[in-house]
Amino acid sequence: MDPRHLELLRQLDERGSVTAVAEATFRTPSAVSQQLKAATREFGRALVEPDGRGLRLTPAGRLLAAGGRQVATAIADVQAEWEDYLGEESGEVRIAGLPSALTYLIPAALTALRETSPRIRVNTIDVDLAEHEFAGLRGDVDLVIAHSLISQRPVGTDGLTVEPLAREPIDVAVADDHPLAGRDSVEPDDLVDEQWIGVPRGFPFDTILTSIEHVTGKPLEVTQRIRDNRLIEALVAAGDHVALLPRFTTPRNAGLRLIPLSGVAATRWVVAVMRPDAPGRRAVTRVLEALRSASAQASPGAGTPPSR
Repeated sequence: MDPRHLELLRQLDERGSVTAVAEATFRTPSAVSQQLKAATREFGRALVEPDGRGLRLTPAGRLLAAGGRQVATAIADVQAEWEDYLGEESGEVRIAGLPSALTYLIPAALTALRETSPRIRVNTIDVDLAEHEFAGLRGDVDLVIAHSLISQRPVGTDGLTVEPLAREPIDVAVADDHPLAGRDSVEPDDLVDEQWIGVPRGFPFDTILTSIEHVTGKPLEVTQRIRDNRLIEALVAAGDHVALLPRFTTPRNAGLRLIPLSGVAATRWVVAVMRPDAPGRRAVTRVLEALRSASAQASPGAGTPPSR
């Protein structure tokens, strides 16, 4: 039984398509298809079947994909035991996540790791995705920093390990000279006549706008939908639009003010998502500890918006 075939089936099960497996493993779709044919010959059973324009695993393929996950876990366990034997945390830990959370987590974590675990190398990738898309990154990295306004388990993370890191308020951002700028807090009824800069649909912050519409019974005027918080900050500061921005990383004294929002749920969970085998590595565990510590440094003032 070739472990490479088990790993290939695991990859197909987790990524969902031959094309996605090929991109993730730096192969051509044709090469992946040829390996699937070789696996089929080895096991003597149909492992994939047509599914529209693509392929999906058969019951036999899913069984072997589960075996591939067990093999990956066993390898991770051996690696963890080897690191225990060496007596120090070392190696590369790959992290992917949303920039607005990485901004306050990664710098402080790296500072701590330089002092306690200098042999750990952290490789960071910033991505801004819809909530359900973060789980798809777990095959490429050790830790995925994701967020959700619904619960501490983002959509699509069933079967994965989720480690809560922070609860962060999401505030209403207005320009310094906006009529609402002097308020200590705002409620949904205060916001229905404003022009909004929103995020793409499916992104967690959009849930708050939907909640405001539900509570007030009135549609909001969302004139733009933008992913980048720095651009949103600049547009809010320069005009009369309002937006939602995370409290911990929105700059102070940048021409805008943050106002707490009451009356709807406006707090996000920031979490680390990982494969079940990932925490077995000492290096991953140490990085998680550093991320928790960084979160604690950022969040003591969670109840108070940035000073005006």
